[in-house]
Amino acid sequence: MAEAGTGFLEQLKSCIVWSWTYLWTLWFFIMLFLVYILRVPLKINDNLTTVSMFLNTLTPKFYVALTGTSSLISGLILIFEWWYFRKYGTSFIEQVSVSHLRPLLGGVDSSAPSAASAAGGDADSSRQSVSECKVWRNPLNLFRGAEYNRYTWVTGREPLTYYDMNLSAQDHQTFFTCDTDHLRPADAIMQKAWRERNPQARISAAHEALELNECATAYILLAEEEATTIVEAEKLFKQALKAGEGCYRRSQQLQHHGAQYEAQHRRDTNVLVYIKRRLAMCARKLGRTREAVKMMRDLMKEFPLLSMFNIHENLLEALLELQAYADVQAVLAKYDDISLPKSATICYTAALLKARAVSDKFSPEAASRRGLSTAEMNAVEAIHRAVEFNPHVPKYLLEMKSLILPPEHILKRGDSEAIAYAFFHLQHWKRVEGALNLLHCTWEGTFRMIPYPLEKGHLFYPYPICTETADRELLPSFHEVSVYPKKELPFFILFTAGLCSFTAMLALLTHQFPELMGVFAKAFLSTLFAPLNFVMEKVESILPSSLWHQLTRI
Repeated sequence: MAEAGTGFLEQLKSCIVWSWTYLWTLWFFIMLFLVYILRVPLKINDNLTTVSMFLNTLTPKFYVALTGTSSLISGLILIFEWWYFRKYGTSFIEQVSVSHLRPLLGGVDSSAPSAASAAGGDADSSRQSVSECKVWRNPLNLFRGAEYNRYTWVTGREPLTYYDMNLSAQDHQTFFTCDTDHLRPADAIMQKAWRERNPQARISAAHEALELNECATAYILLAEEEATTIVEAEKLFKQALKAGEGCYRRSQQLQHHGAQYEAQHRRDTNVLVYIKRRLAMCARKLGRTREAVKMMRDLMKEFPLLSMFNIHENLLEALLELQAYADVQAVLAKYDDISLPKSATICYTAALLKARAVSDKFSPEAASRRGLSTAEMNAVEAIHRAVEFNPHVPKYLLEMKSLILPPEHILKRGDSEAIAYAFFHLQHWKRVEGALNLLHCTWEGTFRMIPYPLEKGHLFYPYPICTETADRELLPSFHEVSVYPKKELPFFILFTAGLCSFTAMLALLTHQFPELMGVFAKAFLSTLFAPLNFVMEKVESILPSSLWHQLTRI
């Protein structure tokens, strides 16, 4: 019985909403018909005649004053609307319509954020300072010889920019060299090799270093740039691991003997971590995902302080491939902390896990009728959080933009990070049924929630305006760089601007040509009312004269 009563109330509510939405048109025509029938008792014809006589007596000065006043009023409205939009990011007229008129018509705006959440976002934004456009090493960067060069052989295009490769050269000099390299001939050769711009010169120098000694960094260079397959790269990295472990053990025993030994030990640690990480990535690329996960976990336990390498992002991608979602959640619980820097991998993986709980049964039509459940609201909020952090990712996940090979360096919250994330994680979103559909239905709502994205932040600090310039240097020239979605001007601002311009033009023309504009105004009004007069004549000719006489006497 309760279900039947609830169903009846829902039907009654839908009927009322339908009546508010559609029956006003019928009501308008009924009132218009009644006014026409009662035109004799109401003396409408006499009033119209009086009005027409009054309009004929008006001088051109009246029309000049009228159009000038209309132009002034519309201009003031335009200025106010523009000021309100610049301050709050929305149209005042639109805001009033949505807030006060739409509820009366039965609509509910579920996309507007609450005042408390907006206040919290402003407070969080005020606490955080705007970071510079810092470039980070891509945690999932590809192999130059086995992947980037293969792309060049097939397409003839260079996937890496000079700026990106120069950053990599600086990274290699920072992590793979130290001040004591001149004491070991092989390391001295490699110190020069990392500075070489010519790839063949670097490869030749690496072979020359190996002729003198088993040099770990020489094997790294050959694995990265000379190996044409992942299998070859893995073999070279295994040889590098053997040489690197020996250097690491020797420097570990001497690290406290002086600053030079400390720097050498730091370099050997970086080399060892790099080799083990690339070996894990080789295993992941060759399909040995469980082995790769074990290697990454061991590496994170052995070197817990080297968070700069972001090895957890490699681990998250491998766990998603295994569909080990509980393990993914455990990793996120550790690294998705308020005090730690965020990334697209962190934010979008968290959104994927929340979307996975509801996406298979999510329907936008059903959600609009019954509202969002708690789980669906959590998923939508997670998607909004991810999109606010990096707004470029959804277009790649939804395949609205074509993917390219990710660069070796990325700019967080930029297009380069979006490409790097989507390149490896698109398959994981496709694997979760309905996840991309939920993303498609909800991601654009983020920009309606943030008052003015480039000036304020809701969950993060304001979006950096320098990302586009940095991305253009990181990404190849044949790629169209994605820019931050700009908030479009509301309709009422465009309408007011057009109205102001139109009335100003009428005022100017009326002032210059008053008589001609008066003739034009009368012709325009007669043309405007011509269809109505035609319809009335047809109604009088169709209806019987006796019936029409009785109706006019009511």
